[in-house]
Amino acid sequence: MIKFRNSIGLFLCLVTFTVNDGFAKQVGLKKQAEPSKASSLVEKETKESPVKEKDGEACTLPENDQALKKLLSPEQYRITKQNGTEVPFNNKYWNNKHPGVYVDVISGEALFSSKEKFDSGSGWPSFTKPLMDERVIEKKDGTHGLERTEVRSKKADSHLGHVFNDGPGENGLRYCINSASLKFIPLEKFEEMGYQKYLKLFSKEEIEKAQKNPYKEK
Repeated sequence: MIKFRNSIGLFLCLVTFTVNDGFAKQVGLKKQAEPSKASSLVEKETKESPVKEKDGEACTLPENDQALKKLLSPEQYRITKQNGTEVPFNNKYWNNKHPGVYVDVISGEALFSSKEKFDSGSGWPSFTKPLMDERVIEKKDGTHGLERTEVRSKKADSHLGHVFNDGPGENGLRYCINSASLKFIPLEKFEEMGYQKYLKLFSKEEIEKAQKNPYKEK
């Protein structure tokens, strides 16, 4: 009797499965395949990880002096790490009038803007103020029998030059900087080189003019 009941139950299950399967086929229902874990993960990462803009200031500093010497020319190393001074009127940026920003040659951190650059007649790039005060540090310098104030970059500890109290700006300062301590980023290449955050310093007309008349490397 028990075997008979079990047979009937099994028969009913098979009939039910067959009917349901046939009904699904008649109405055109298809069983949807579950998405794989891998595809779900890729889709999630794509949604949550948008393409990041290039950041020219996201630079890893050289691990040691040997690596630094490979990065810099002998002149750049002499000036940035041995507190040297380049020849006036015979350096890369003293007479540069193109719009842009000047960054630390080692770290890539923006230090000065062409907006604050002026012709001091000294033969070195001169600025009335840094782009951000916290990015430069000042130290007393008594070398060569002179009392001066040295200017260094805070992040890379590069010797930049000196600051004097005879500038034309509101603060009366003149930042006299060595070209070899800097790298110039032209306005029209801000986005390409990862300095798009500084576009706000310039007008639309200045940007368009720079694009029509791009900077020529000397």
